[in-house]
Amino acid sequence: MSSVLSINNITKYYGPVRALNKVSFDVPEGSVFGILGPNGSGKTTLLSIILDVLIANEGSFSWFGQQSSPEQRKKIGSLLETPNFYHYLSATDNLRITQAISGRGTASDIEEVLKKVKLYERRNSIFKTFSLGMKQRLAVAAALLGGPAVLVLDEPTNGLDPVGIVEIRQLIAELRDRGHTVIMASHLLDEVEKVCTHVAILKTGDLITTGNVDEVLMDEDVVELSAADLDLLCHTLLQISKNVMTDNKSKTVCASFPKGTAKLAEINSFCFAKGIVLDHLALKKKRLETRFFELTNT
Repeated sequence: MSSVLSINNITKYYGPVRALNKVSFDVPEGSVFGILGPNGSGKTTLLSIILDVLIANEGSFSWFGQQSSPEQRKKIGSLLETPNFYHYLSATDNLRITQAISGRGTASDIEEVLKKVKLYERRNSIFKTFSLGMKQRLAVAAALLGGPAVLVLDEPTNGLDPVGIVEIRQLIAELRDRGHTVIMASHLLDEVEKVCTHVAILKTGDLITTGNVDEVLMDEDVVELSAADLDLLCHTLLQISKNVMTDNKSKTVCASFPKGTAKLAEINSFCFAKGIVLDHLALKKKRLETRFFELTNT
């Protein structure tokens, strides 16, 4: 899989404060790439650099294998903050103004992007009548003008209610299905876990880890099991795993093994030989929340 963005040792200072420290990673084409970290971790600074809003003190980056240029920027739609739409104008008229100012796309693109974000039926509605989720979708529509291959979104669900968050998550998944690569910064672990295919985790300017979301989560094999006698099952599993925990609420036992070593058939045979008949056996992945705090609290 080719990369749409390559970041190499990006470093940024604000006086004595180092906002980014030699950050490097690649964003695969067709991915939803989450840049995850708490407030102050350097997410927005990094997005501002790759969009040529800020200049890095050290390091470099390239889009589509080439140095950043105005021509390359035409292939990238961005939403660093909510655009200042006119409250008394319709969705269509607001996008006409955005298109005229930015020079991206043509008037005919407006109907297409409104369809992509599922606002076409409300194209003539006044902006102030939109819900928060609809306003954010219109902002994404503005970023889509000109048919960019890549979308860069900074905290796209920030400030939205649960309904609006679901709407934006669904929209991001649909945009990926349509062939767009989406790069999004977020501090919401659940958001990244549900929509992203790849992730980079930042902490106070340092890159902690990066890779496929499943690979980042699966730092070890976690096996979930259940049987009639949970206490016996837990005691038995301690013979083959150093970390065994019982969840009485779900009536399951989780056992951890070094990454790539958990063989479900062998575990099933081991339990059966000890007189335990399993009624549930599955390889699980950690919640991103758990993995995130493991990485950032060290």
